[in-house]
Amino acid sequence: MLFALLLVSCGKTNNGTMNVATYNIRIINKQDSIDGNGWTLRLPHIAKLVKFHEFDIFGTQEGLKPALDDLKSILPGYDYIGVGADNGADAGGHNAIFYDTDKFDLLDDGTFWLSETPDTVSFGWDAAYRRVCTWGIFRHRDSNFRFIYFNLHLDHIGSIAQAESSKLILSKIKEMPESLPVVLSGDFNVDQNSESYQLINESGVLCDAYNTALLRYINSSTFNNFDPNGSFMTSTGDFQRIDHIFLSPDFKIQRYGVLTDTYRNQLPDSTITVRVPSDHYPVVVTVKI
Repeated sequence: MLFALLLVSCGKTNNGTMNVATYNIRIINKQDSIDGNGWTLRLPHIAKLVKFHEFDIFGTQEGLKPALDDLKSILPGYDYIGVGADNGADAGGHNAIFYDTDKFDLLDDGTFWLSETPDTVSFGWDAAYRRVCTWGIFRHRDSNFRFIYFNLHLDHIGSIAQAESSKLILSKIKEMPESLPVVLSGDFNVDQNSESYQLINESGVLCDAYNTALLRYINSSTFNNFDPNGSFMTSTGDFQRIDHIFLSPDFKIQRYGVLTDTYRNQLPDSTITVRVPSDHYPVVVTVKI
């Protein structure tokens, strides 16, 4: 009996749940390397974080194709979908969706632009950059549960683009050929008091996982600006959340967390500095399906 109990306690169990996350992994750029936050330093810590916290499926933002391929190469058993915003192929930031291929089958996928012409490479409204939303229809193998996952990155400047993009997402959900449970994740570049956030959260279609989770673990804003000691607050004194996970009522949210994992590295003068794997913290939810 003791041996049997040990086997149960040491093995991974599913119990009809899955861990869903969103993570802005930060675009590769020269200045970050100069500042000590280069991609090659951060990459292994991002991968370890994903594996340790057992992300089953997660959306990323700002990933360039080389970075996404790097991450996939050290996450055996994961694959990803998504195209670049600049040409619908490899150029520009991707809003990729990574998934555990042992747990999910990909049934269909696509990408559309957050603009007035979503089917073509384009800027939307007053946006400063081309922005896309990638989606995939997945089947959870153990339960045969099917759902559709949307992952996006809203513009950081255009307020009209932010609001209109939220409206576009809701319309795209309704356009899907069959009614499936929905996950929407992303870096929305706006907090929980914004118009574009409220458009989704009060739509009756999706709800912020933060609001319905049975257990919440949050001790920081979701944006850290590469400062492990910093945090950003809203005008009402709450931690600012600009990275969100919305779900349809088909899911029961058991846990919601903002993961503030850090790592250490040694400088040439032998001092140790504390760093974060990205300028955003990942948000993860455990959902019962």
